[in-house]
Amino acid sequence: MNHGGTYKTDTFSVKYVNAIHTSSFPDGSYGGQPGGFVLTANGKSIYIAGDTALTYDMKLIPMQTKLDLAILPIGDTFTMGVDDAIMASDFVECDIVLGYHYDSFPPIAIDQAEAKQKFSDRHKELILLGIGESLNV
Repeated sequence: MNHGGTYKTDTFSVKYVNAIHTSSFPDGSYGGQPGGFVLTANGKSIYIAGDTALTYDMKLIPMQTKLDLAILPIGDTFTMGVDDAIMASDFVECDIVLGYHYDSFPPIAIDQAEAKQKFSDRHKELILLGIGESLNV
């Protein structure tokens, strides 16, 4: 796949969308183009942003797809943080966000209660799953 392309089967479709992030392997060699995905199956659509900064291209997604869930990084430092993720949820027109890329080491540690409150203050839901937990969409 490549940016803008959609792969379809009888049971799902997936569209490869833009992301902004560095892309290299541990040895410093080129790692390819960063991207996210819009996955649609069983009448539901999910946006998986990938490791990315906030990008105005996110505004294109709701022009084609009504999302049921946006999966967004929230750890800051290496991707967007909580405040940018709230703006991203506005851009993609989805008020239910599953956060990821946070709390795995000190530079991306967040205050989970504060993050949830910030989303709630904007009438949005931030879901933070614990290890081994799952979510049905």
